[in-house]
Amino acid sequence: MDGGMNDPLGPLCSIGELARRTGLTVKAIRFYSDRGIVPPTGRSPAGYRLYGADALARLDLVRTLRELGVGLPDIRKVVARELSLSEVAAAHADALAVQIRTLRLRHAVLTAVARRDSDPEEMDLMHRLARLSEDERRRLIDDFLDSVFTGSAGSAGSGAFVGIRRSLTPELPDNPEPEQIAAWVELAELSQDGEFRALVRRLVEHLAAEQEGAHGGGPRPGLVPTVRELVGPVLAAGIEPGDGASAPVVEALLAHDVHVLTRLEAVNDPRRERYTELLAVINGWPAPESVAPVLDWAVEALRVREPVGGVPGAPDVPSRP
Repeated sequence: MDGGMNDPLGPLCSIGELARRTGLTVKAIRFYSDRGIVPPTGRSPAGYRLYGADALARLDLVRTLRELGVGLPDIRKVVARELSLSEVAAAHADALAVQIRTLRLRHAVLTAVARRDSDPEEMDLMHRLARLSEDERRRLIDDFLDSVFTGSAGSAGSGAFVGIRRSLTPELPDNPEPEQIAAWVELAELSQDGEFRALVRRLVEHLAAEQEGAHGGGPRPGLVPTVRELVGPVLAAGIEPGDGASAPVVEALLAHDVHVLTRLEAVNDPRRERYTELLAVINGWPAPESVAPVLDWAVEALRVREPVGGVPGAPDVPSRP
């Protein structure tokens, strides 16, 4: 028998000795050997496989690559020098990036389902939304925004409309955080709601009219900033919407727009504020300040003042005897 078998430090060693030195099982080494990844250097007189020093290095490389998820075909090409290690590493790094993104998407969907107690249909929708490619995400959002802007009053290509559309567009980054993925799924689901689309369409038309001065007299201050400026102080002072001290604020709101109550009810829809919150998370913007408290106060104050005729600020109609 070859002396190398009896000397662990010799040029050749048996499969058993190789197993002891690498920590792999004899079965695993035989498996790699049969597939040409770690071929034996020779045979003992009794026909047993013998391995040289390079087998130890190959097996260490094989074990590392396998732990990193590299498949046997690529490993065989690396040890045969048909592919460089850097090429294989780059390819598998890209593959791992895709797997990581997939796992993050799954985590986001499962987290959303757990938080919202979703039914199977909603869970399926969220899962499909999360798995969309970048192009598919873009088409979905473009479809939503097109439904909002196309045919709206004014010119859809005007500066006002272009700016508003840009401010409503989510841009999911290449490597989103889990909360950005979850926000994207919820926003995408919200964008498919027909009632929400109609709501945003009305809000966009009103906002564009303000910015372009569609009612004459040049652009006017936005409705929400106006409400915040007028209502903020009285709300902080603890004045109730039905209090007599609220009258000047109500009159100022009516002076801004005779249909202010209808507009405020639309702006005060919780879905609008939720969309802006989700948009900020996705785009990495600062969290928007909630305007719900001032909007709630304004809406209630206007409703308290709403007369029989249904138009806030109109003279009361005396009841018939």
